[in-house]
Amino acid sequence: MTDPTSQDRWDAVDDYFTAALAPADEALDAALRDSDAAGLPSIAVAANQGKLLQLLAEIQGARRILEIGTLGGYSTIWLARALPADGRLVTLEYAAAHADVARRNIARAGLDGLVEVRVGPALDSLPVLEAEGAEPFDFVFIDADKANNPHYLDWAVRLTRPGSVVVVDNVVRGGGVVDGDSSDPAITGTRTLVDRVAEHPRLSGTAVQTVGTKGYDGFLLARVTA
Repeated sequence: MTDPTSQDRWDAVDDYFTAALAPADEALDAALRDSDAAGLPSIAVAANQGKLLQLLAEIQGARRILEIGTLGGYSTIWLARALPADGRLVTLEYAAAHADVARRNIARAGLDGLVEVRVGPALDSLPVLEAEGAEPFDFVFIDADKANNPHYLDWAVRLTRPGSVVVVDNVVRGGGVVDGDSSDPAITGTRTLVDRVAEHPRLSGTAVQTVGTKGYDGFLLARVTA
């Protein structure tokens, strides 16, 4: 019997669940293929994780979604598919080259009418969103540079409303999150994020470990309270 703690077994289980519950289609396949061809890092969410994001946004009844970290637009497509016809998704991407790939992938999926890709450091784009006075976001997905996760969380709270949901990806760091002496900015940023959620008067949250095609990691889920 295959070792249940092995990457091979995790991959097989993910493949099984994905084939049954989150089958790919041409738009999603092409988004991954074109992202790879453009040299983007292979760090997009797994298909079953993308389906989870879509379901969470649908359960939330989200009309407005904010994504911090676009990459090639793969998770953006999953999230945008949860929106109603009058919905809106704003996604923030640091690298212009990545944003160009994402825009093509989103357009191919027929979602460019719902999605706006903004380019530049997210910590520059977020104040602009606030200054524009747009409606609060119902759902926020944070999947960008981990060192700035605490700052992204602060902005997520400012740009949402009571009842909004915030999901932060990659919070387990292969188990490294438990190392309080780490000098790795991704780990220190994640630990600060967790502390901030725990102490925040307007957040109720938890975090979940996962294994799968993306290895050993996990996500944090929080709800904005009154």
